[in-house]
Amino acid sequence: MSSDALINVLYVDDEVHNLNSFKAGFRRLFNVFVAESAAEGRKILEAENIQVIITDQRMPVMTGIEFLESIIPDFPDPIRILLTGYADINAVIDAINKGQVYKYIQKPWMDEDLRINIEKAYEIYALRKENRELTEQLLLANKQLEFLLRQNLLS
Repeated sequence: MSSDALINVLYVDDEVHNLNSFKAGFRRLFNVFVAESAAEGRKILEAENIQVIITDQRMPVMTGIEFLESIIPDFPDPIRILLTGYADINAVIDAINKGQVYKYIQKPWMDEDLRINIEKAYEIYALRKENRELTEQLLLANKQLEFLLRQNLLS
């Protein structure tokens, strides 16, 4: 990962010490944004171009899965990672089905493992973005060809 293009990572967790630990461990590698609640996380999403979202599952007001599910209509592109200290198979299933989660990682996280997963998530984000851009270029080129073909048929 080149240091000139930092990945924008949002981490949402109601436990401040987790947010501080994450920020301390990853601020030199990624452009880190932290939020103590789903509402705060949404505000950051509205203000910043976030590429990877990491959220804790167990939070007051709204769970991590509910947060991820709620942002899909407005922010479909960021790759989602669910981080939790609880092994709950129903939460894992909901995360995949409802929250479109790329990875489910257990707390406490291992820095190296989490770093690799953030980088892989970003690769998926970048590939999807490139794919969309290439598709748009192809559609435009196709329209131009159809126009030229019509012009030639008419003349």
